[in-house]
Amino acid sequence: MAMALDESAEQQMSISVNVSGDRHHGDMSNPNLATGRVWRLHRGDLEVAQLAVTGADWPWMHADVETLSGFEEFRPLFAEQERAIDEEDWEQLDECYFRIRGALTMTFPDGSPVAEFMLHIHDDGTAGWRWHDEPFGTVNQ
Repeated sequence: MAMALDESAEQQMSISVNVSGDRHHGDMSNPNLATGRVWRLHRGDLEVAQLAVTGADWPWMHADVETLSGFEEFRPLFAEQERAIDEEDWEQLDECYFRIRGALTMTFPDGSPVAEFMLHIHDDGTAGWRWHDEPFGTVNQ
């Protein structure tokens, strides 16, 4: 069963992607989604942030962010992403997405890699993201 990204996500990112059902999306009993579970953000082998789940507004996950050594170089990029959203500059938002995904990886709480994700880290120390088991470019092909 295929599901298209919701309209608000399309407005936030103009990349058109179809997301098929997988082992993570839609399964709210998944332990990775539980409040307090920690997802991790990496640059290469360096862990740069921990995202402690605070809840979900499907398909978005929400977390409190603990930044670690190495994160500061990305703070301006996430601020630029927020400006692009506020200004409804979808082209710039796409550029930020590609820069984030080109530099950072994410892991599930069990340490396994997240194949694809769209992440927003806000100035208030919170984050929102969505993910998929396969890179967006290969979904439904």
